[in-house]
Amino acid sequence: MHSTAFKEQFTDVVDACALAQGIVDTVREPVLVLDKELRVVAASRSFYSVFKVSPENTQGRHLYALGDGQWDIPKLRELLEKIIPQHGVMESYEVEHEFPDLGHRRICLNARQVFYEHGAGATILLGMEDVTAQHALEREKDELLKQKDVLLDELQHRISNSLQIIASIILMKAKTVESEETRVHLQDAHKRVMSVAAVQQQLHGSGASGPIEMVPYLSRLCETLATSMIGDTRPISLKVVGAGGRATPRQAESLGLIVTELVMNALKHAFPDDKVDGRISVAYEVHGTNWKLSVADNGIGKPDDVFAQPKTGLGTGIVKALTQQLGATVETSASLAGTTVAITHATFTTDAVHTA
Repeated sequence: MHSTAFKEQFTDVVDACALAQGIVDTVREPVLVLDKELRVVAASRSFYSVFKVSPENTQGRHLYALGDGQWDIPKLRELLEKIIPQHGVMESYEVEHEFPDLGHRRICLNARQVFYEHGAGATILLGMEDVTAQHALEREKDELLKQKDVLLDELQHRISNSLQIIASIILMKAKTVESEETRVHLQDAHKRVMSVAAVQQQLHGSGASGPIEMVPYLSRLCETLATSMIGDTRPISLKVVGAGGRATPRQAESLGLIVTELVMNALKHAFPDDKVDGRISVAYEVHGTNWKLSVADNGIGKPDDVFAQPKTGLGTGIVKALTQQLGATVETSASLAGTTVAITHATFTTDAVHTA
């Protein structure tokens, strides 16, 4: 209603007061109307109900004297005597207090100073909302999140230990078997278990609950692979290059496993004679909404389109399967200068890789 029409309709003071009291009573949250001396002019029905006081012991009394002084709260004094006079309005101002018959409560206060024409003083509208239950739920949620983090840490620790135990058993078995072919397969299985352990370790160290920065993640992963698979005995370097990009933890895990398999394949096939100055380069590129992962070496090379062949080895099959899960394509190019395997994702979805 327009203010002029409102004034014309409620020129009678009694009618205006009745309307004001009706508005106060309609509000679900407790509301007090205070004069400039902080005496109660009116209170809503919900105020009487929530704080268990009567109109006879409320109206006309000073706010701080209500309920044997239960509203004489230092932070409320600050609100009414300092903040409101300076700013005229205050929203979401929380106070905590021990109320008789109610116990400890957290109350969210909203206050507004109302001025009148002809200098007739001012009143303060004070709205209250009991947010004790909401804060209790928030604390409970925070505790549950902390417990979840603890359980995830424990799970990661157990997974890491289990993988280490499995890898050790496989390696021990490889040393005792007589068949050279079986020994090679067991050693290969040992490396793959260790590669999964390395991916898990790097994801866990990155705090894998949110998006993963791919270049730092791949760099840490390749440092681990270089230490465990190359060491100081082979003249081969392993480095990561790229400008940025992020992935979900699940995608980062798949990309990490792909990199591990391709690095293992390069170490196994590209440098049969321990070539001097052997190099393996892992690159991660982001172009708008698309990304490309490539692993290149300067070894002896391998046939083009090896991933398109119907029959492939275990490592090649793992890379193909993970690539399909990511909705990407894989392509191999080889020459006298070495081999490059590129994994390209050209279809963007809301949970796919984003630019950094």
